Amino acid sequence: MTLSVWRHPRPIGVAGRCIGRSDVPVDARKAKRLAHRIRQAARRENAPHVVLTSALQRGAAVGRWLARWGWQHRIDLRLTELDFGDWDGRPWDDIGAAAVQAWCDGFEQHAPGGGESVAQLLLRCRAWLEAPGACYAVGHAGWISAALWLTAGPRSAPGAATWPAARRWGERVDLPAR
Repeated sequence: MTLSVWRHPRPIGVAGRCIGRSDVPVDARKAKRLAHRIRQAARRENAPHVVLTSALQRGAAVGRWLARWGWQHRIDLRLTELDFGDWDGRPWDDIGAAAVQAWCDGFEQHAPGGGESVAQLLLRCRAWLEAPGACYAVGHAGWISAALWLTAGPRSAPGAATWPAARRWGERVDLPAR
């Protein structure tokens, strides 16, 4: 079974800001558009009408559209974006290059803004991949990068330079089931 995760639509008002667990809204039309794409994929693939999202509205809005059309929408907190602690919601310029460099230097274990480390994100992501509960999900950029890291196979510890790039808004990523 393939697990398909779509990155949520572009949120409103986040340009230049560090966004992790900030609950920022998305345009309802963009959420509906992504829900249509997921629904079309399910029809083509004869997949169950179940979608998992985090509780954050930029993903959950897509799930609510699908629920209006008869789908099961389940919230799964393991799908939540990286917790950036007190960086969350702040402009990157206010966080500063030195703080970002400290995170890059200790990428796996450093908790940016006192939030969650990449190692913690990887543990949460691995738990989801081992028992997803559905074949479709709407996720966040950091979470999807963690899933790509984990499914790529054994390698050295993750580093800022080797971490998978963020996927585009609304992009589908297919992950092999474990």
